[in-house]
Amino acid sequence: MKNETSITYFYLLPFSGETRSKPFITAFFFLIYVVGVLINSSIITVICLEVQLHKPMYLFICNLSIVDIFYSSVTVPKLLHMLLSGNHIVSSAQCYTQFCFFFLVGAAEDILLFIMAYDRYVAICNPLHYHRILSYRNCSLITIGIWTVAFLNSVVYVTSILNMSSCHSNVIHQFFCDPRSLTKTTCRTSQLFIVVTFVEFLTLAFVPLMCTFISYFQIFSVISKMKTKESRKKSFSTCSSHITIITIYYGAGLLGYFIPLYSEVLDIIFNTIYSNIIPMINPIIYSLQNSNIQSALLRLVRG
Repeated sequence: MKNETSITYFYLLPFSGETRSKPFITAFFFLIYVVGVLINSSIITVICLEVQLHKPMYLFICNLSIVDIFYSSVTVPKLLHMLLSGNHIVSSAQCYTQFCFFFLVGAAEDILLFIMAYDRYVAICNPLHYHRILSYRNCSLITIGIWTVAFLNSVVYVTSILNMSSCHSNVIHQFFCDPRSLTKTTCRTSQLFIVVTFVEFLTLAFVPLMCTFISYFQIFSVISKMKTKESRKKSFSTCSSHITIITIYYGAGLLGYFIPLYSEVLDIIFNTIYSNIIPMINPIIYSLQNSNIQSALLRLVRG
Protein backbone atom coordinates (compact mmCIF):
# COMPACT_ATOMS: atom_id res chain seq x y z
CA MET A 1 0.00 0.00 0.00
CA LYS A 2 1.25 3.47 -0.84
CA ASN A 3 0.94 6.31 1.64
CA GLU A 4 -2.06 8.55 1.05
CA THR A 5 -1.21 12.24 0.93
CA SER A 6 -2.78 15.55 0.11
CA ILE A 7 -1.06 17.04 -2.94
CA THR A 8 -0.58 20.81 -2.73
CA TYR A 9 0.80 21.26 -6.24
CA PHE A 10 1.21 19.45 -9.54
CA TYR A 11 4.11 19.45 -11.97
CA LEU A 12 2.83 19.58 -15.55
CA LEU A 13 5.31 17.99 -17.92
CA PRO A 14 4.05 18.19 -21.52
CA PHE A 15 6.31 17.42 -24.46
CA SER A 16 9.03 15.96 -22.22
CA GLY A 17 12.43 15.75 -23.88
CA GLU A 18 11.40 18.06 -26.71
CA THR A 19 13.54 21.09 -25.74
CA ARG A 20 14.61 21.81 -29.33
CA SER A 21 10.98 21.75 -30.49
CA LYS A 22 9.67 24.12 -27.81
CA PRO A 23 9.82 27.25 -30.03
CA PHE A 24 7.82 25.43 -32.71
CA ILE A 25 5.34 24.05 -30.14
CA THR A 26 4.93 27.52 -28.60
CA ALA A 27 4.33 29.11 -32.01
CA PHE A 28 1.90 26.35 -32.99
CA PHE A 29 -0.32 26.72 -29.89
CA PHE A 30 -0.12 30.52 -30.01
CA LEU A 31 -1.20 30.52 -33.66
CA ILE A 32 -4.20 28.19 -33.26
CA TYR A 33 -5.26 30.08 -30.12
CA VAL A 34 -5.13 33.51 -31.78
CA VAL A 35 -6.83 32.26 -34.96
CA GLY A 36 -9.54 30.50 -32.96
CA VAL A 37 -10.26 33.51 -30.74
CA LEU A 38 -10.29 35.94 -33.68
CA ILE A 39 -12.64 33.84 -35.82
CA ASN A 40 -15.01 33.04 -32.95
CA SER A 41 -14.99 36.69 -31.85
CA SER A 42 -15.85 37.71 -35.41
CA ILE A 43 -18.81 35.31 -35.45
CA ILE A 44 -20.08 36.69 -32.11
CA THR A 45 -19.63 40.31 -33.27
CA VAL A 46 -21.42 39.72 -36.58
CA ILE A 47 -24.37 37.97 -34.94
CA CYS A 48 -24.71 40.72 -32.33
CA LEU A 49 -24.52 43.55 -34.89
CA GLU A 50 -26.62 42.11 -37.71
CA VAL A 51 -30.35 42.37 -36.96
CA GLN A 52 -31.19 39.73 -39.58
CA LEU A 53 -29.13 37.21 -37.59
CA HIS A 54 -31.12 37.75 -34.39
CA LYS A 55 -32.75 34.35 -34.72
CA PRO A 56 -32.65 31.21 -32.49
CA MET A 57 -30.21 29.33 -34.75
CA TYR A 58 -27.69 32.19 -34.69
CA LEU A 59 -28.14 32.71 -30.95
CA PHE A 60 -27.01 29.12 -30.45
CA ILE A 61 -24.13 29.55 -32.94
CA CYS A 62 -23.07 32.61 -30.93
CA ASN A 63 -23.10 30.54 -27.73
CA LEU A 64 -21.07 27.84 -29.47
CA SER A 65 -18.43 30.44 -30.36
CA ILE A 66 -18.36 31.60 -26.72
CA VAL A 67 -17.86 27.98 -25.62
CA ASP A 68 -15.05 27.52 -28.17
CA ILE A 69 -13.25 30.66 -26.95
CA PHE A 70 -13.44 29.39 -23.36
CA TYR A 71 -12.29 25.90 -24.43
CA SER A 72 -9.00 27.27 -25.75
CA SER A 73 -8.61 29.97 -23.09
CA VAL A 74 -8.84 27.43 -20.27
CA THR A 75 -5.75 25.57 -21.48
CA VAL A 76 -3.54 27.50 -23.93
CA PRO A 77 -2.57 30.68 -21.97
CA LYS A 78 -1.28 28.61 -19.05
CA LEU A 79 0.55 26.29 -21.46
CA LEU A 80 2.22 29.24 -23.19
CA HIS A 81 3.26 30.62 -19.80
CA MET A 82 4.85 27.27 -18.90
CA LEU A 83 6.68 27.00 -22.23
CA LEU A 84 8.02 30.56 -22.10
CA SER A 85 8.89 30.75 -18.38
CA GLY A 86 9.95 27.15 -17.79
CA ASN A 87 7.85 27.11 -14.62
CA HIS A 88 5.73 23.94 -14.77
CA ILE A 89 4.44 24.04 -11.18
CA VAL A 90 0.68 24.45 -10.82
CA SER A 91 -0.98 24.66 -7.41
CA SER A 92 -3.75 22.19 -6.67
CA ALA A 93 -6.24 25.09 -6.49
CA GLN A 94 -5.21 26.28 -9.97
CA CYS A 95 -5.32 22.73 -11.32
CA TYR A 96 -8.83 21.99 -10.02
CA THR A 97 -10.05 25.41 -11.15
CA GLN A 98 -8.79 24.71 -14.66
CA PHE A 99 -10.41 21.30 -14.55
CA CYS A 100 -13.69 22.85 -13.34
CA PHE A 101 -13.85 25.36 -16.21
CA PHE A 102 -12.82 22.73 -18.75
CA PHE A 103 -15.69 20.50 -17.69
CA LEU A 104 -18.06 23.48 -17.60
CA VAL A 105 -17.50 24.34 -21.27
CA GLY A 106 -17.45 20.65 -22.21
CA ALA A 107 -20.87 20.06 -20.66
CA ALA A 108 -22.19 23.30 -22.20
CA GLU A 109 -21.09 22.17 -25.67
CA ASP A 110 -22.69 18.72 -25.26
CA ILE A 111 -26.06 20.27 -24.42
CA LEU A 112 -25.73 23.08 -26.94
CA LEU A 113 -25.08 20.73 -29.86
CA PHE A 114 -28.28 18.85 -29.01
CA ILE A 115 -30.27 22.11 -28.75
CA MET A 116 -28.97 23.13 -32.17
CA ALA A 117 -30.19 19.80 -33.57
CA TYR A 118 -33.58 20.41 -31.93
CA ASP A 119 -33.66 23.87 -33.53
CA ARG A 120 -33.23 22.31 -36.98
CA TYR A 121 -35.85 19.67 -36.13
CA VAL A 122 -38.45 22.32 -35.27
CA ALA A 123 -37.53 24.46 -38.30
CA ILE A 124 -37.94 21.60 -40.78
CA CYS A 125 -40.53 19.32 -39.14
CA ASN A 126 -42.73 21.96 -37.44
CA PRO A 127 -42.06 25.21 -39.34
CA LEU A 128 -45.47 26.76 -38.56
CA HIS A 129 -44.82 26.49 -34.81
CA TYR A 130 -41.12 27.48 -34.96
CA HIS A 131 -41.47 31.03 -33.61
CA ARG A 132 -43.82 29.88 -30.86
CA ILE A 133 -41.66 26.98 -29.67
CA LEU A 134 -38.36 28.84 -30.01
CA SER A 135 -39.49 32.30 -29.01
CA TYR A 136 -37.08 34.91 -27.66
CA ARG A 137 -38.19 34.11 -24.10
CA ASN A 138 -37.80 30.35 -24.56
CA CYS A 139 -34.39 30.71 -26.21
CA SER A 140 -33.21 32.94 -23.34
CA LEU A 141 -34.39 30.37 -20.79
CA ILE A 142 -32.71 27.56 -22.75
CA THR A 143 -29.42 29.49 -22.85
CA ILE A 144 -29.54 30.20 -19.10
CA GLY A 145 -30.41 26.56 -18.47
CA ILE A 146 -27.46 25.30 -20.54
CA TRP A 147 -24.90 27.33 -18.59
CA THR A 148 -26.55 26.61 -15.22
CA VAL A 149 -26.56 22.85 -15.75
CA ALA A 150 -22.99 22.94 -17.07
CA PHE A 151 -21.80 24.94 -14.04
CA LEU A 152 -23.51 22.66 -11.51
CA ASN A 153 -22.12 19.59 -13.28
CA SER A 154 -18.54 20.90 -13.16
CA VAL A 155 -18.81 21.81 -9.46
CA VAL A 156 -20.16 18.36 -8.55
CA TYR A 157 -17.51 16.63 -10.68
CA VAL A 158 -14.63 18.56 -9.13
CA THR A 159 -16.02 17.93 -5.64
CA SER A 160 -16.08 14.19 -6.30
CA ILE A 161 -12.38 14.28 -7.31
CA LEU A 162 -11.39 16.41 -4.30
CA ASN A 163 -12.74 13.66 -2.04
CA MET A 164 -10.20 11.19 -3.43
CA SER A 165 -6.84 10.91 -1.68
CA SER A 166 -3.58 10.95 -3.64
CA CYS A 167 -0.68 8.58 -3.30
CA HIS A 168 0.96 8.52 -6.71
CA SER A 169 3.37 11.00 -8.25
CA ASN A 170 2.16 14.58 -8.65
CA VAL A 171 3.78 14.78 -12.10
CA ILE A 172 1.17 15.11 -14.87
CA HIS A 173 2.37 14.31 -18.39
CA GLN A 174 -0.15 16.63 -20.00
CA PHE A 175 -0.38 20.32 -20.92
CA PHE A 176 -3.34 20.95 -18.62
CA CYS A 177 -5.18 19.32 -15.73
CA ASP A 178 -7.47 16.90 -17.53
CA PRO A 179 -9.65 14.19 -15.90
CA ARG A 180 -7.53 11.20 -16.96
CA SER A 181 -4.33 12.78 -15.65
CA LEU A 182 -5.84 13.78 -12.31
CA THR A 183 -7.34 10.35 -11.65
CA LYS A 184 -3.92 8.77 -12.31
CA THR A 185 -2.60 10.54 -9.19
CA THR A 186 -5.26 9.04 -6.88
CA CYS A 187 -4.91 5.89 -4.80
CA ARG A 188 -8.43 4.66 -5.35
CA THR A 189 -11.62 5.92 -6.95
CA SER A 190 -14.33 7.13 -4.57
CA GLN A 191 -17.91 5.88 -4.81
CA LEU A 192 -19.10 9.46 -5.38
CA PHE A 193 -16.75 9.87 -8.36
CA ILE A 194 -18.03 6.65 -9.97
CA VAL A 195 -21.66 7.71 -9.54
CA VAL A 196 -21.04 11.26 -10.79
CA THR A 197 -19.09 9.98 -13.82
CA PHE A 198 -21.88 7.59 -14.76
CA VAL A 199 -24.63 10.19 -14.33
CA GLU A 200 -22.58 12.81 -16.19
CA PHE A 201 -21.92 10.48 -19.11
CA LEU A 202 -25.56 9.37 -19.27
CA THR A 203 -27.23 12.80 -19.02
CA LEU A 204 -24.71 15.04 -20.79
CA ALA A 205 -23.22 12.77 -23.44
CA PHE A 206 -25.30 9.68 -24.23
CA VAL A 207 -28.83 11.14 -23.91
CA PRO A 208 -28.10 14.35 -25.91
CA LEU A 209 -26.38 12.28 -28.62
CA MET A 210 -29.31 9.86 -28.87
CA CYS A 211 -31.78 12.76 -28.98
CA THR A 212 -29.68 14.34 -31.74
CA PHE A 213 -29.82 11.11 -33.75
CA ILE A 214 -33.61 10.93 -33.28
CA SER A 215 -33.98 14.57 -34.35
CA TYR A 216 -32.00 14.02 -37.54
CA PHE A 217 -33.84 10.78 -38.28
CA GLN A 218 -37.08 12.79 -38.24
CA ILE A 219 -35.48 15.60 -40.25
CA PHE A 220 -34.21 13.26 -42.99
CA SER A 221 -37.61 11.55 -43.11
CA VAL A 222 -39.29 14.90 -43.78
CA ILE A 223 -36.62 15.99 -46.29
CA SER A 224 -36.92 12.73 -48.26
CA LYS A 225 -40.67 13.36 -48.70
CA MET A 226 -40.20 16.86 -50.15
CA LYS A 227 -41.39 17.09 -53.75
CA THR A 228 -38.64 19.11 -55.38
CA LYS A 229 -34.90 18.56 -55.42
CA GLU A 230 -34.36 22.26 -54.71
CA SER A 231 -36.42 22.06 -51.51
CA ARG A 232 -34.51 19.00 -50.33
CA LYS A 233 -31.17 20.66 -51.08
CA LYS A 234 -32.13 23.89 -49.31
CA SER A 235 -33.40 22.06 -46.21
CA PHE A 236 -30.33 19.84 -46.00
CA SER A 237 -27.96 22.81 -46.41
CA THR A 238 -29.34 24.35 -43.20
CA CYS A 239 -28.24 21.20 -41.34
CA SER A 240 -24.93 20.44 -43.06
CA SER A 241 -22.76 22.67 -40.83
CA HIS A 242 -24.19 21.21 -37.64
CA ILE A 243 -23.89 17.63 -38.90
CA THR A 244 -20.23 18.24 -39.75
CA ILE A 245 -19.49 19.66 -36.29
CA ILE A 246 -21.40 16.86 -34.54
CA THR A 247 -19.43 14.25 -36.50
CA ILE A 248 -16.05 15.83 -35.70
CA TYR A 249 -16.86 16.51 -32.03
CA TYR A 250 -18.28 13.11 -31.11
CA GLY A 251 -15.92 11.29 -33.47
CA ALA A 252 -12.94 12.80 -31.66
CA GLY A 253 -14.57 12.04 -28.29
CA LEU A 254 -15.14 8.42 -29.27
CA LEU A 255 -11.53 8.02 -30.39
CA GLY A 256 -10.44 9.43 -27.02
CA TYR A 257 -12.04 6.51 -25.19
CA PHE A 258 -9.92 4.04 -27.17
CA ILE A 259 -6.64 5.68 -26.16
CA PRO A 260 -4.76 3.37 -23.73
CA LEU A 261 -4.30 4.83 -20.24
CA TYR A 262 -0.51 4.52 -20.52
CA SER A 263 -0.26 6.32 -23.88
CA GLU A 264 0.68 9.85 -22.84
CA VAL A 265 1.65 10.99 -26.35
CA LEU A 266 -1.72 9.96 -27.80
CA ASP A 267 -3.41 11.65 -24.84
CA ILE A 268 -1.66 14.94 -25.62
CA ILE A 269 -2.51 14.69 -29.33
CA PHE A 270 -6.15 13.95 -28.54
CA ASN A 271 -6.46 16.80 -26.03
CA THR A 272 -4.83 19.19 -28.51
CA ILE A 273 -7.38 18.28 -31.16
CA TYR A 274 -10.33 18.26 -28.77
CA SER A 275 -9.60 21.44 -26.82
CA ASN A 276 -7.83 23.59 -29.44
CA ILE A 277 -8.20 22.39 -33.04
CA ILE A 278 -11.95 21.70 -32.94
CA PRO A 279 -12.81 25.07 -31.29
CA MET A 280 -10.81 26.74 -34.06
CA ILE A 281 -12.46 24.91 -36.99
CA ASN A 282 -16.07 25.08 -35.70
CA PRO A 283 -16.61 28.73 -36.70
CA ILE A 284 -14.77 28.13 -39.99
CA ILE A 285 -17.25 25.37 -40.83
CA TYR A 286 -20.20 27.61 -40.05
CA SER A 287 -18.78 30.62 -41.89
CA LEU A 288 -18.01 28.53 -44.98
CA GLN A 289 -21.39 26.79 -45.14
CA ASN A 290 -23.76 29.55 -44.02
CA SER A 291 -24.40 32.22 -46.65
CA ASN A 292 -25.96 34.65 -44.16
CA ILE A 293 -22.88 34.58 -41.93
CA GLN A 294 -20.62 34.90 -44.99
CA SER A 295 -22.48 37.99 -46.17
CA ALA A 296 -22.46 39.55 -42.71
CA LEU A 297 -18.73 38.89 -42.31
CA LEU A 298 -18.01 40.52 -45.69
CA ARG A 299 -20.04 43.58 -44.72
CA LEU A 300 -18.14 43.77 -41.41
CA VAL A 301 -14.75 43.56 -43.18
CA ARG A 302 -15.71 46.18 -45.74
CA GLY A 303 -16.93 48.48 -42.97
